[in-house]
Amino acid sequence: MESRPPYRDEASGVRRRRMLGLALGAGLVPTLAPVAAATATTRSDTPAPASAALGRRVAEVATAQLGVPYAWGGGDRLGASLGFCDDENGYLDGVCMGESTVGFDCSGLSLYCWYRASHGTVELGHYTVAQFHRSAPVERDALAPGDLLFFSRPDAPLHHVGIHVGDGAMIHAERTGTPVARIEHVLDVPRWAGEFAGARRPGTTG
Repeated sequence: MESRPPYRDEASGVRRRRMLGLALGAGLVPTLAPVAAATATTRSDTPAPASAALGRRVAEVATAQLGVPYAWGGGDRLGASLGFCDDENGYLDGVCMGESTVGFDCSGLSLYCWYRASHGTVELGHYTVAQFHRSAPVERDALAPGDLLFFSRPDAPLHHVGIHVGDGAMIHAERTGTPVARIEHVLDVPRWAGEFAGARRPGTTG
């Protein structure tokens, strides 16, 4: 998430992100041990045991990224990657930081955590709106580790995504100049509670 309305800018960066994904991600994923497949859930269902275990693993992978820098456009299936600058995004105090920073943006972090934790069975797009629509709705009282939390404003629909890691906490990559961080009881924080657009739970693709 950036300081200026990011929805338009994020959308304009999709094509470049896809190109980066093809260049950096295709065919380069390391071999990982197989795990039990998790099933997608429907509205507010308690996760099945395999799905719950996967969600906890997503939270563990996210926790391991704490402190990694924010990079606009950064993050793919392999992990943190070099970002870029796109219109106003990727800049800090007028300096393009994206092109020299290896890190994650919000959707890059969530796609990596889910891909890594699922050993390649869950692949999310590097675009917040796509991640929202590729995941099953989850009621707030049924949140589990690994669920994705989405945020929206009238001027920036679905502008941000973070990873619920249990006990009401969220790990996310917020904006240029900040590291991946954890927010405790995020939905009790007025700023985030006021922008909360819903939670989603990704499912496996195979």
